[in-house]
Amino acid sequence: MASRPGILTDWPWKPLGSFKHVILAPCVIHNIYAFMVKDEKDLPSFLIFPILLWRVLHNQLWISLSRYRTAKGNNRIIDKGIEFDQVDRESNWDDQILFNGILFYVGSKIIPGASHLPMWRLDGVILTALIHMGPVEFLYYWLHRLLHHHYLYSRYHSHHHSSIVTEPITSVIHPFAEHISYSMLFAIPLITTIVTGTASLTSFAGYITYIDLMNNMGHCNFELIPRWLFIIFPPLKYLMYTPSYHSLHHTQFRTNYSLFMPIYDYIYGTMDTSSVTLYEDSLKRPEEAPDVVHLTHLTTPDSIYHLRLGLACLASNPQESKWYLWLMWPVTLWTMMLTWTYGRTFVVERNRFHKLRLQTWTLPKYNIQYNLRWQKVSINTLIEEAVLEAEEKGVKVLSLGLLNQGEELNRYGELYVQRHPRLKTKVVDGSSLAVAAVLNSIPKGTTQVLHRGNLSKVAYAVALNLCQRGIQVVVPCEDDYQKLKKSFGITSDQNNLILSKSYSIKTWLVGDGLKEEDQKQAAEGTLFIPFSQFPPKKLRKDCFYHSIPVMAAPASLENVDSCENWLPRRVMSAWRVAGIVHALEGWDEHECGSTMADIDKVWQASIQHGFKPLVIKTPLKF
Repeated sequence: MASRPGILTDWPWKPLGSFKHVILAPCVIHNIYAFMVKDEKDLPSFLIFPILLWRVLHNQLWISLSRYRTAKGNNRIIDKGIEFDQVDRESNWDDQILFNGILFYVGSKIIPGASHLPMWRLDGVILTALIHMGPVEFLYYWLHRLLHHHYLYSRYHSHHHSSIVTEPITSVIHPFAEHISYSMLFAIPLITTIVTGTASLTSFAGYITYIDLMNNMGHCNFELIPRWLFIIFPPLKYLMYTPSYHSLHHTQFRTNYSLFMPIYDYIYGTMDTSSVTLYEDSLKRPEEAPDVVHLTHLTTPDSIYHLRLGLACLASNPQESKWYLWLMWPVTLWTMMLTWTYGRTFVVERNRFHKLRLQTWTLPKYNIQYNLRWQKVSINTLIEEAVLEAEEKGVKVLSLGLLNQGEELNRYGELYVQRHPRLKTKVVDGSSLAVAAVLNSIPKGTTQVLHRGNLSKVAYAVALNLCQRGIQVVVPCEDDYQKLKKSFGITSDQNNLILSKSYSIKTWLVGDGLKEEDQKQAAEGTLFIPFSQFPPKKLRKDCFYHSIPVMAAPASLENVDSCENWLPRRVMSAWRVAGIVHALEGWDEHECGSTMADIDKVWQASIQHGFKPLVIKTPLKF
């Protein structure tokens, strides 16, 4: 929002919220009626909606590419990242597409000569290019300078400049009034070709695509225009800007006002003197070498949309099933084929915490594949390659997330340490901090807990620590009871391990494998505390479900603009936090296999570095 919002700041359909797309329904209905009843076969009218879909796809491709490249770091222009406030502010980037769609449809119906256009006319394409290079670029330059006058800037244009670090969609984040002026400006070539009878579908679609292309490119925060282009054709520096050129406008505010062609900045003396230097420095910038890597993987087929490289509106919120994602199953299927074909770990996120550079790497594998025996070798190979790549890049710590640390898969990462005994990168499974998070989630005064779910390294450690603290651990399954008892050894702690079929206990420790019938037997008001990386399905409305082992990130953790799977904003899994703390403390040992760090030591270190337990209030009544 602008610092002092003026009139026509909000979009007219803002009250509709997520249902705003229904504003196109009258156009669609009218189009179908004209075709079915009046037998009007106007190709341009039918192509308006495919063009709108192409614009959405075009923008999304730039978003994904920009986020991927800025996460890797090579050719990045500005080091700073973005936060959730910018993601929320830019979540309405498709409003301008809806607005243009209405304008195109209405224009095709009321402007003489705007309907029944031919597919191609060379003279119209040339005329469109010339008018853009002349009147459009010239008028935009002065309009842009006018918008930087303090009166208009505070009421309108400051909203756009709230994003110092830009993303491709930052280019279209303006108040409604600004978009009206831009639409009038970009309509000049289109209306001129209609009036002169030289308009064509190609000139219309091509010009719109050109505007989107240059807008997205100029705000992508990584430099991609090769230097040899300007060497071969020197005048090009007056005809095409670069991402670094426009990035300076967002950091300096009073320079580089041009639209896509810097020629008017040269003419009127508003070109930033550091434009060339920043451009060359950005091109030379190497890929960033992280200090800490968190290695995770895809979960469900539609989890690709929830990645930071996917749909920003989904990535910035906890992952949950959306009905409209079912309509995108062809795209989902295509992305699954793409990830399987690509077959390599890829970078999805970068963060900075004090002096540590953090990255999240994702394996192109889904939950279901981890349950297939014939996929075991393939997955282990990918994880091992990631470990060796981290070693080559000088990564201090690599933490294993989700199913990448399965006991049957690689014995909690011990497999890779045994294969590479000289490994300098420390492999961390994060079990110690996960145990500490579970122990600190149990309400004070609790004397008994009930254990349900598959046994794991965390489950064994939690049960042992509770028994040592004098809290009884009740196990209904005799097989689990015998395994836990055996793991304790000959100690008095076994006295607090009880085999019982009683389900009346109000505090449950649950893991993977918790069955529906188990939850049904729980007493009203039961508190379920997960000790696994996956939350249980919430079947009981009269019970309370705690989060999986997590910690809230401190404010000093930078560039956090997406959620970790199903976790709330700025909340991280204990397994991920453990890797960061391990690097901060400079601990010189692996935490994998049967090895587990001192639980209290890890917990206190996490607290000292600003991480906090996730506080969830239990309701007084159910």
